[in-house]
Amino acid sequence: MAEKRTSEPFIEDDDRFSQDTHTARRAPSPEQEARRKRTQQRRRRNSVFQYIAILFMAAFVLLLYTFMMERRQSQQQIDDLKQSASTVQTLQGLMEENVQLKEQAEALQNQIDALQAQLSSSKQERSDLASQLEEEEKVTLAMAWFWQISDASVRGQLKSCREMIADMDAAGLPDCLPKDNPAGDDHLSPYDRYQEIHNRLIK
Repeated sequence: MAEKRTSEPFIEDDDRFSQDTHTARRAPSPEQEARRKRTQQRRRRNSVFQYIAILFMAAFVLLLYTFMMERRQSQQQIDDLKQSASTVQTLQGLMEENVQLKEQAEALQNQIDALQAQLSSSKQERSDLASQLEEEEKVTLAMAWFWQISDASVRGQLKSCREMIADMDAAGLPDCLPKDNPAGDDHLSPYDRYQEIHNRLIK
């Protein structure tokens, strides 16, 4: 038997048509396109401004860091200069003190030389005085013996006179007798008188 085909009534698919209409793109209007372009330009400008701000901050930080480093180096150099100046002042003070010490040493050396010269002069004067005193003692002793010899000669004590002349010659005192006579030229000096007695008694 032949199969009977049932005919279905044609029903339009509203869902299909509605889906086609939604999926279809509409062309944007000029206002929307202009608004979209302004939005993109604004975003680009904001991005550029942000980039410039970041670069400016980085440059500022770099400049600040450089400034701090230079300031630190400058302060270090200033401290070094101050230390050098202090060292120079210390050296200058030591040099001045050294000069003063040298001057004081020279002054002391001059005083020492002067004292040594005075000491040497005093020693020489002492030696001269000692020699003069010794000569005066010899003259005094020679004159004492001379008066004894002269007195013994006048008294005729020839033996005693010869003995005293011998002792006086042995002591080397005849040359100590004064060769000038304070009483005047009419009288013999003690030395000449002694020589007269000596020549008369000692042969």
